[in-house]
Amino acid sequence: MNHNIYEMLSYVSHIITMTPGDVYALGSPSGSGLLHERFLIYVEDGDVATCAIESIGTLTNPVSDP
Repeated sequence: MNHNIYEMLSYVSHIITMTPGDVYALGSPSGSGLLHERFLIYVEDGDVATCAIESIGTLTNPVSDP
């Protein structure tokens, strides 16, 4: 991602009023993957995606192929 979570939430908060319980799907660009040595690794069916924000908590989601 080009911006960190704090920058993105700050930007959103200038456009709309954020309230407790709101969900923002900020995601990552299509085709992005983890570069490991010389190979790109993409998420696959059965993987688990975990996102943590300090002082807020952790969100864990399973990845499934539609």
